Amino acid sequence: MRFVWAVVAFVLAAVLIGAGIAQRTVFLGPKDVSAELTVKAPQHYTVIDSAVLRAHPGEQKLVAHGDGTIFVAQARDADLDAWLSDTSYNRITLAKDGSTRSEVVEPKTTADGAKAQNRNPAGSDLWLDSVTDKNTLIDQMQVPEGVSVLVASDGKTDAPSDVVVSWPLDNATPWAGPLMVAGGVFLLLGLVLYVLAIRHSRRGRGPRRKAPPPLPETSPIDVPEHAEIEGTRTEASRGAAPASGPKRTYGNRPGDAAAERRAVPTQRRRALLIVPAVGVAAALLSGCTPDAWPHPAVTATPTPTTTEAAEHGQQAPAVTQAQASRILESISGTLADADKKLDVDLAASRLDGPALEARKTAYKVRASVTDFALPPAIPADKIRILVPQAYDSWPRTVLMLVEHGTDQKVAPLIMTMTQSDPWSNYKISYVAEMQAAAKLPNMAPAWLGAKLTPPDSPFLAVEPKDVGRDFADVIDKGDKSPSYATFDKTALVFVKSFQDSRAALLKKLKDEGTDQTSTLTFAASAGTAAPVSMSAIDSGAVVAVTIQDTQTSKPSVPDASIINVKPDGTVVFPAGKALTGVDSSTKGFDTVYGVQLFFSVPAQGSTDKVTLLAVSQQLQSVTEIK
Repeated sequence: MRFVWAVVAFVLAAVLIGAGIAQRTVFLGPKDVSAELTVKAPQHYTVIDSAVLRAHPGEQKLVAHGDGTIFVAQARDADLDAWLSDTSYNRITLAKDGSTRSEVVEPKTTADGAKAQNRNPAGSDLWLDSVTDKNTLIDQMQVPEGVSVLVASDGKTDAPSDVVVSWPLDNATPWAGPLMVAGGVFLLLGLVLYVLAIRHSRRGRGPRRKAPPPLPETSPIDVPEHAEIEGTRTEASRGAAPASGPKRTYGNRPGDAAAERRAVPTQRRRALLIVPAVGVAAALLSGCTPDAWPHPAVTATPTPTTTEAAEHGQQAPAVTQAQASRILESISGTLADADKKLDVDLAASRLDGPALEARKTAYKVRASVTDFALPPAIPADKIRILVPQAYDSWPRTVLMLVEHGTDQKVAPLIMTMTQSDPWSNYKISYVAEMQAAAKLPNMAPAWLGAKLTPPDSPFLAVEPKDVGRDFADVIDKGDKSPSYATFDKTALVFVKSFQDSRAALLKKLKDEGTDQTSTLTFAASAGTAAPVSMSAIDSGAVVAVTIQDTQTSKPSVPDASIINVKPDGTVVFPAGKALTGVDSSTKGFDTVYGVQLFFSVPAQGSTDKVTLLAVSQQLQSVTEIK
């Protein structure tokens, strides 16, 4: 019966192991599904619609082949349509039957078609992500709803026409591993049963000695003496030992000892039969991947968090966190090169407004005054706070608070950057260093975005367009200004430092005795740049403005002059000499310092005051009075 059970175990082992192997081989399904995307007429740009990319679940793999540069970018549908609005392109969409189709989209605007057709998509800030390669490009992507893909070359040649998109299929076989394990167990069990059956069979065929049959009864007769002795020997030969003699045992025979010696190696050979079974099972399991085993469902433990809900009809944020980091890195690198070369045109590709004016002046002075300090470099280390404008059209604005890596001694920079149209890159317009104790109000998260507050908004304690004017008035008049009580202690401390700096210049003039032949006056006024105001969660706003602090030096007596360079060649005011090109003037000079400021302005009706957040001051201009 043991042989029967061993055979049953071997059959079950073969079935289970065969079923497990079959699941990973002959019954294994395809690992992905692919679609070849074709176009009717080549164009410089090809757009793969979001529905095509999401035709199957899972991560998308795009493979494009061509000659030369291949460029692939992801962008929101509306952004991509705007970027391509002035040119024709191929658009690949998904038909109702699940197949793909291609159509040529004609330009929607009347822009310069030749310029549009040759526009290089690489380097645009509009893309959520982009990758470039030569001849063959492979890109793994996880495109969400509402995001399409642009395929192009360098804008001057046709886009690659050999494009394939594939999606992974779930061909996991979670029962293959358990089936092979169960088969291995039955294989071991069958071998054990087989060994036990053989052992039992051999024991059953072993030597069995029976007692000798009794002699037949005879009548007493006279037997010769030699016959009695012979009969006695016969009984002895049959195993009847004399009563006084020792008894014999079968186990002590030389033949039985030899049988024991043969049994030991036989048992070892039987035990060694298990080794191949273990090896077969291990070899089968070693080829099993994680897909061959069942995976229990993992349920994440929810963590309570503070969330903000998007308003009905809320528009998309201008940039994502990853997009903003890439843009900041590009700006930082461009300005680093511009600072090194003192290249105004290069700086103008990433700066605008007050930020550009500050660097223009600094570059001009630095060309002849080597120790003149440039405005702070733009770091690309970490964006601590990102507040993009929630707006689908243009211009778009982003507010950022950026840290200088791990250096806590350097104040972080707060800045605003604006993209004027779909084809332009972002440019920084305001940038200033955060005050030591300053803290931004609660701002909307990056995924939600915020709205720009109009310059004349009546919902703030001070209209954004009036913040610069009011603060300039406080600088000039101090506590005599009607706006003095509007600003908080931090702002008033800065005003005091401003006024102390003016007083120090007047004292220096008096100590040198030149106050008898010249005058020095000061006047603060609102800057000409338009304010930028980003709304906060509490209905307030962060407002960026500029003021101009003008210092006017004039001779007060005839034949007197204001000098940049003394007659002996000593340079008194190197920046004045560099910017005006004159050594002295009998009319005098106007020296203007531009001050960029960020304020937290509370909502109308709030008891809070306008708080100073950040300040940056640079020389803006020196001109001779005409």
